[in-house]
Amino acid sequence: MNDDLADIGLGGLAISGGLIALAVALSLVRRLGLERDIVVASVRALVQLLLVGFALRIVVDDDDPLVFTWIWVVLMVLVAAWTVHRRAPEVPNVIPLALVSFTAAAVVTLGVLFGLRVFEPTGRAIVPIAGMMVGNSMTATVVVARRIVAEARDHRDLIEARLALGLSSSDAFAPHLRDALRTGLVPQIETTKTVGLIALPGAMTGLILAGVEPVDAVRVQVAVMYLVLGSVATTASVMALGLTRRLFTPDHRLEVGTGSPNP
Repeated sequence: MNDDLADIGLGGLAISGGLIALAVALSLVRRLGLERDIVVASVRALVQLLLVGFALRIVVDDDDPLVFTWIWVVLMVLVAAWTVHRRAPEVPNVIPLALVSFTAAAVVTLGVLFGLRVFEPTGRAIVPIAGMMVGNSMTATVVVARRIVAEARDHRDLIEARLALGLSSSDAFAPHLRDALRTGLVPQIETTKTVGLIALPGAMTGLILAGVEPVDAVRVQVAVMYLVLGSVATTASVMALGLTRRLFTPDHRLEVGTGSPNP
């Protein structure tokens, strides 16, 4: 690894901060009113990442037991579930559903990558990969959850008409479930299609900046991209199926958000 590239120093960090001044200046010139938000976001990111950086020194040290690493992963899942709740407050019982979704994705994706020794199960590998898995899955999970509730509310008459014709709740809601899943998954699929053509992913860019051979960086990035796509598909599917079950009573009556059956 090229230490000169990996260590930009405080001077380099300060110079990169000048780009924030540029963003503030552009906001002032164009009268966007975003100067305060830009500064707050920049300072908040700096503080959060510094705190995380110091905390990670405890969990990614090769001499430390992996129990600290897995505690960190559990905390990431808990915070992600709470974030889904904040971003989709209209979704009923979203926290337990999000916990189940992220846990299922972690078991599947991390189980494949570390169980089959694609990556060595060390804290230095588990934490960033789990972070990418949770972070990228969160947006799709929120989109799918909100879309399902919206579909149930907007097309309530249509769904109840299908139920009146004798269809089961799963069959009556199937077209809306497919639409919600497509909406949540298509952005990640499109990102996977265009990777390398329009933009270089962060993991690959970071490895190249750190002095890793580009071909080696590509191999790691491809594994990460497959991890992200698999985790997004898993979390979105588990959330969609679990939420759909909660939208209907055991006798196939539709209930949306209130927790009580419709009259």
